[in-house]
Amino acid sequence: MSASIVDRRSRWVSVPAVHVLLVLAALYSVIPMVWLITSATKTLGDFSTTSAFELGEWNLGANLTALFRQEDGVFLTWLVNSAFYAGGGAIVGALICAACGYAIAKTSFPGRKALFALTLTGVLVPTTALALPMYLLASELRIVDSAWAVFIPLLTNPFGVYLAKVYADAAVPDEVIEAARVDGAGHLRTFFTVALPMMRPGVVTVLLFQFVGIWNNFFLPLVLLTDPKLFPVSLGLFQWSTRQTLFPQYTPLVITGSLVAILPLIVAFVVLQRQWRAGLAAGSVK
Repeated sequence: MSASIVDRRSRWVSVPAVHVLLVLAALYSVIPMVWLITSATKTLGDFSTTSAFELGEWNLGANLTALFRQEDGVFLTWLVNSAFYAGGGAIVGALICAACGYAIAKTSFPGRKALFALTLTGVLVPTTALALPMYLLASELRIVDSAWAVFIPLLTNPFGVYLAKVYADAAVPDEVIEAARVDGAGHLRTFFTVALPMMRPGVVTVLLFQFVGIWNNFFLPLVLLTDPKLFPVSLGLFQWSTRQTLFPQYTPLVITGSLVAILPLIVAFVVLQRQWRAGLAAGSVK
């Protein structure tokens, strides 16, 4: 058998194998979502009389009504809190990451490489290891159990700085920066009027990563917050889930709340998919 025939057969075998892996990965991602949707339609009794992926008596409307009425509508407060933490933190954090990445990529200053290397080490530090230092710092600043205790630490993202730096290297030509400086633009004006528009896909990618990370953040609010009115939706649903053993009526509330909680993430990715895909593509090429 010739080598060309062997290569041709190996390519033919590899394509179905890749397709099978892609299908398995898609099922792994979609099956929990399908279970969440079907479970959100069930009454409390349906959980013991129906299978996992079987629709209930279509009690979704009643579950949503009960969800937003439970404990004087505290779930809506949690959604607003998450929107503030994630929306504000994503916008401000993405801007900070973009400025840091641009400065490291396009300006010269002593210790630039060392600073970038130190920033990258932050990617290796798990967030759980930072919870106690964050609590101690917040305690010194007297902001424990306040919205700022959660909002301020979420503005930093070492991976976002790395991604912004990579994208600035690829998308912002040095000639354009030099032309802006010849025209009399300072560093801030050059960044906001010249570099930032060129970095838009990368900034949107950082913004989405920030938004998803902050929206799903759980451990930091758990450590820093005790007032339920300041909880994000992730921590609030966790508190409800701990009551399911004694109070089974919380089960449909937690499931329906989880379904509602992921809708903003889906909307954000659908609306901004073109920009963040372009940002990821540029970063991978670089």
